[in-house]
Amino acid sequence: MGILFTLLITLFIFLMIIHVIFLGVNVFFWVTNGLDYIIEGDTFIEIIYYSIYLKWLGLMDLIWVSLLIISLIKRKHYKTDSNLHYLEKNSRREPKIYVIIPTFNEEQIVKSVINDYSNQKNIHEIIVIDNGSSDKTVKIAESCGVRVIKKESNKGLADSVIIGLNEFLKSDSNIVTITECDGTFSGDDLEKMIPYLDNCDMVIGTRQVQVLTEKGNQNSMFYVWWNYILAKLIQMKYFSLTNLGIVELTDVGCLYRCIRKDALEKIKFELLGKDAKKIRNNPNSGLIANFLTMIGIENNLKIVEIPITFKKRIGASKTGVNKKSKAIRYGLQFFWYILIK
Repeated sequence: MGILFTLLITLFIFLMIIHVIFLGVNVFFWVTNGLDYIIEGDTFIEIIYYSIYLKWLGLMDLIWVSLLIISLIKRKHYKTDSNLHYLEKNSRREPKIYVIIPTFNEEQIVKSVINDYSNQKNIHEIIVIDNGSSDKTVKIAESCGVRVIKKESNKGLADSVIIGLNEFLKSDSNIVTITECDGTFSGDDLEKMIPYLDNCDMVIGTRQVQVLTEKGNQNSMFYVWWNYILAKLIQMKYFSLTNLGIVELTDVGCLYRCIRKDALEKIKFELLGKDAKKIRNNPNSGLIANFLTMIGIENNLKIVEIPITFKKRIGASKTGVNKKSKAIRYGLQFFWYILIK
């Protein structure tokens, strides 16, 4: 199914480009040679209708639609096991929440973020994974009384998250929360995220609800739509006819999430796998959120996305995605990863 999905998306993009070029060329020639067309008696519609190129385009469209129908038929019973993909009531235990906070030069905000989560209910442990900060981030974090793992160099966000997840698996906590240390996320949202774990394995935040976002945050119109389109691409990749898919996603880049320990145990081997190593070996990779979501779906974890609050970032972006060119590269990287994963 992965090959068919990749083929469908690739062909769709190719056909869209060809259609736009075909229509643009014909409009151009009709506008520039309109008088000749009028004299010759040919209308714009007639010119297109009799075009041999249009017939080839029609044939390619027909092939694409046929592949789409085949794909939909194959997906009729995709991920519809009653024991794995439908409602289940997990035995409720007292939450013991383990919070992972990756940091890199966050001296302005790290104390505030740690205190925010320390003040929430059922927090069992907070761990800071520092990416070789050159400022006072580590010193401030240690003064807050939390555990700090110091890396000698910046190996990237993905590396920090995976280190944190492996440390969580060694602990006696039963829920892990992954957040960021830029002040954009709020610990208060745990109160609405944790209850969903009674019926699912992973709860992901979405920053797409306008009334829950602070005006002036880094998610401009460009980022909002890119995140939405790429999230829907993941949703289509794991689409099933039965309930419009195994997961509903609107925000591909949101890292804020909570995961049950027993669920993470099911995918812990993925944290040491080939894909994880590739992401960890690229410090500038922003794929960790995609990676966790997609391996979760592929390993039958039940995933729910819910709206969270989203505030303006404190300090500068560490990934450089505030620059449009860098954001476009990130978006294309996300697109390619989703396509070939």
